[in-house]
Amino acid sequence: MGSGELPIDWAFAEAIAFGSLVIEGSRVRLSGQDSGRGTFSQRHAVLYDTQTGKSWAPLSELRSQSAPEARFEVFDSSLSEEGVLGFEYGYTVVARQALVLWEAQFGDFVNGAQTIIDQYIAASEDKWRQTSRLTLLLPHAYEGQGPEHSSARLERFLQLCAENNLQVCYPTTPAQYFHLLRRQVRPGLERPLVVITPKSLLRLPAAASTLTDFTSGGFQPLLDDL
Repeated sequence: MGSGELPIDWAFAEAIAFGSLVIEGSRVRLSGQDSGRGTFSQRHAVLYDTQTGKSWAPLSELRSQSAPEARFEVFDSSLSEEGVLGFEYGYTVVARQALVLWEAQFGDFVNGAQTIIDQYIAASEDKWRQTSRLTLLLPHAYEGQGPEHSSARLERFLQLCAENNLQVCYPTTPAQYFHLLRRQVRPGLERPLVVITPKSLLRLPAAASTLTDFTSGGFQPLLDDL
């Protein structure tokens, strides 16, 4: 890292992924039970005027010259994992080129939407030749949150993988997360994406990337333990 260069953390990497996609002409839609601020108060996608209570999403101001309809949207949804995830899956069927993300408040909250995952997200291409780019953000960890908030169960998603129907990824650096999100809208990659990451990476000093990590290269399927 160069002299005076500040490390880029997880939330900033996500913000520049969303913003750059909008500027390039892609719609970005994020929903979840606490998505505006981020479950762990890391995202700050929505700001509030303390005097009036009015909300403002800075990324929503971005526009693309080539695709004026492209924009960033973020929604705090109800505590109904099955209903909301089912709606977002249906949204991806119509908005086929958009980056549509659903975020669980904790990764294991996805338990409440297992029917949507099994019957639609994992199986719809095989059953109906219906593809989707839906992205699931499932922050988790065994990090002292007790049995309810322990794990998003990486293994159950791996058990659903068959014939290239899902992407199940565990990025460990902000740059990897950045490239992974941007890759999701590329032509030829119409597959659901499951992103499972420990919440500790959000503020872990070692989980930081340099500017060069973002401006060169791309997503690496595997990183060596250097």
